[in-house]
Amino acid sequence: MMAEPFAEAAGERVDRALGVFGELTEVHPSEPHWYLQGLGTHPDWQRRGLASKVLAPVLGQCDADGLPAYLETQKESNVPFYRRHGFEVTATKQLSNGAPKMWLMWREARPAALPANC
Repeated sequence: MMAEPFAEAAGERVDRALGVFGELTEVHPSEPHWYLQGLGTHPDWQRRGLASKVLAPVLGQCDADGLPAYLETQKESNVPFYRRHGFEVTATKQLSNGAPKMWLMWREARPAALPANC
């Protein structure tokens, strides 16, 4: 379903992009988890809490499902943001063919909070 739009977006770099996905597949965790593939904020709208607001319900669903979450980021400057949301760097991966270094991050599911009257 996503192959055609992906190829169109990648244009003449589609082979390189597919190679990156192949390299990341090699280090992708095999245990059950949510995979957070993409999150971005236009620079004009950064530092306003928008990404946190988008991420919060997703992480809430991870917690409700009792599943950890996994992501990769190509910007070291994103690592503190994800750490604030409970992710930790598990490894880094230097991709080939001039592709960026990736930070691989994992977040364990958090138990649901007990109601205040318990």
